Amino acid sequence: MQARIENNKLIIELDLQNPPEPSSTGKTLVVASTHGNQVTELKIEGQPVVIGVNAYIKKTKA
Repeated sequence: MQARIENNKLIIELDLQNPPEPSSTGKTLVVASTHGNQVTELKIEGQPVVIGVNAYIKKTKA
């Protein structure tokens, strides 16, 4: 994961998982994740920014 602040926006880059992986419950397919909260080197008001992201698709019923 890479993160930066540009023009007062938080920009997060995550690698896509190819192929998507089933979530722990099996209800979704994870396409990108930080795998929990990650402390970054970014600081706002002197405090580190912590990022936790899960991007997923719902599994279709067969």
